[in-house]
Amino acid sequence: MAGDAERLGLYGFGASAHIICQVAVHQGRRVFAFTRGGDDAAGSLALELGAEWAGDSMDPAPEELDAAIIFAPVGALVPAALRATAKGATVVCAGIHMSDIPSFPYELLWEERVLRSVANLTRADGEEFMELAPRVPVRTSVEPYALEEANEALDRLRAGRVRGAAVLLPEDANLESQEEEIR
Repeated sequence: MAGDAERLGLYGFGASAHIICQVAVHQGRRVFAFTRGGDDAAGSLALELGAEWAGDSMDPAPEELDAAIIFAPVGALVPAALRATAKGATVVCAGIHMSDIPSFPYELLWEERVLRSVANLTRADGEEFMELAPRVPVRTSVEPYALEEANEALDRLRAGRVRGAAVLLPEDANLESQEEEIR
């Protein structure tokens, strides 16, 4: 839904964005990663995965973006992303949930910028990604947790302290052997 944007901003650099970053770089796009202020781990991961810049989501972008995808469930990122985009750009809200979007001046939407949401992906989207992933190759960064540690995983996720994705493993899984298989 971001179209063929050359300069792509990814807001909220976690489970989804760290995968999309790799695909976008593979496609020849320039990726700019926007993270929570002070989240050096996410910024570092973004740069390792090919983003050419990583910085605070509320700061100005280093240059105008052709599109932005917001993964974080933070409504305040919508006006920030609109501010960072060029005329005719698209801002995609890709989360299942998002806090309320604060009021913003019409000038942020003006000049044919598009604001849209994604309800879900299709089976064809999944099949296309599964064919592409090994060619990129997509590498995931995960933190495995035993099922009884789910609350800790959620706390770390909410605090922006997960590097990549948090994965819950069933009770009978051996955490140490599963950790290597997941990576």
